Amino acid sequence: MATKVLLVDDDVDLQEILQICLSQWGFEVAVASDGKAAGQMADSFRPDIVLSDVMMPDMSGPVVAQLLRKRRPDMRVMLMSGYPDGDMLFLNHGWHFIEKPFLPAKLIERVNEVLHTPERSQGDYHFDTRIKPKRQGSGA
Repeated sequence: MATKVLLVDDDVDLQEILQICLSQWGFEVAVASDGKAAGQMADSFRPDIVLSDVMMPDMSGPVVAQLLRKRRPDMRVMLMSGYPDGDMLFLNHGWHFIEKPFLPAKLIERVNEVLHTPERSQGDYHFDTRIKPKRQGSGA
């Protein structure tokens, strides 16, 4: 049985591209354009992972993820954003992140990594951020 991905993004063009990419790699994909639609799909589709944009008009990706995890606590979460410092998100929920833009191969690599990496408990208070150290200015 194929791994099920619930893709939540308000950008129709990106939805189409990501759905094609994930489907070509053997994932079963359901697409929602907002949190309400994602919530309606979650019970019948039963996703293994939700891949959600962080910034959406009606409900943010983290809020969508929290709502879906209440219904499916074993579901993995990966958020995506093109905003600078998006990797600084509060990922102490055991969630994962991918920065836009990304190549299809990188998306597939990250989704597989998320699905096959043991999940931290939500009680672990550390960040999965990939923080880059700030550059120190030259001179005095």
